[in-house]
Amino acid sequence: MADGIHGKHFDNFPIDIQKGIILHRAIDTFTDAHPVFRQSTKRLHANYHHYSGIIVDMFYDHFLAKNWNNYSDETLEDYTEVFYQSLRDNYDFLNEKTQKMLPYLTKQNWLMSYQTVEGIEIILEKMDNRMKRNSIMRYSVAELRTYYSEFEAEFTAFFEEVTTFAQQKLQLL
Repeated sequence: MADGIHGKHFDNFPIDIQKGIILHRAIDTFTDAHPVFRQSTKRLHANYHHYSGIIVDMFYDHFLAKNWNNYSDETLEDYTEVFYQSLRDNYDFLNEKTQKMLPYLTKQNWLMSYQTVEGIEIILEKMDNRMKRNSIMRYSVAELRTYYSEFEAEFTAFFEEVTTFAQQKLQLL
């Protein structure tokens, strides 16, 4: 939801949502400048140009979901259900785009589907279909398969640092 809220157009949201939007923006800025993340995007840039960052975000989501038990005591299934329920409980606070996406997100269980390469491929195809210009992101799964161990090693290194960054940032909010 935070990606669709520009400028200071989050002032009307409850304070916890405002903090979430601010944290999301800070993580995006940290991520985009991070050398490990940039190394991952460079591998894709020749074929996917400015979509490389979006694709790497999805690849990293895959590695997070796949290796969830390394990062949380809560199962991914339990976390996902609590997350979906939180969206339903706070439906009136969601922006219109997120409200429209919610039924698809939950029915197709996107977050759980991130665990598999096939799930990521389906999500990238759906994202392709929503783009105004043909992004061909769906084809990037070929690079994910080819450089799987490299992307996973980069994710692992990056995730430790972004987790520390996010924890520090949360203390300031």
